[in-house]
Amino acid sequence: MKKILTIICLFISAYSLSAQSPIDVGQKQVNAGFGFSNYGLPVYVGLDYCFMEDVTLGGELSYRSYHEDYFGLRYAHKLLGLSVNGNYHFNTLLDIPSEYDVYAGISVGFYSLSSSNNYPGSRTSGLGLGLQIGGRYYFSDSFGVTRHDINYIALVSCALPNGEIDGSKGAVWM
Repeated sequence: MKKILTIICLFISAYSLSAQSPIDVGQKQVNAGFGFSNYGLPVYVGLDYCFMEDVTLGGELSYRSYHEDYFGLRYAHKLLGLSVNGNYHFNTLLDIPSEYDVYAGISVGFYSLSSSNNYPGSRTSGLGLGLQIGGRYYFSDSFGVTRHDINYIALVSCALPNGEIDGSKGAVWM
């Protein structure tokens, strides 16, 4: 079911978004999409800037809401994240065709959690550190889709447990 939903959303977004093939030094690229997680359906928007060949620096704003059953009671959580990331793009190194973009990097962010009143659990706002790997496929110079996974390796007093993996899908445009 997740695959079907992903394909439908990506197909629909193809008509309203555009992309630039792996970006050159000095260019910016906007990313937007949604993810799959054990903790809600995250949505995000981000911006990448290529400051040297094959290396980008970016920022991302994300949001998710989810429910948790805790000792027989149901609590609602809302999580807002603001993160920065750095990625190395392997196209030049691995001689990958320009319609593909394969990258890996690190993310650091702050995640603000708001919960139902009187939530007795240990989930709170905090700092997150993650490693990501991902790829993009550009259908043309005016549209591309992206897929990346982030594994949070260290979360300090944060709303997601260590080892949580977010799988995100989205589109990219200039």
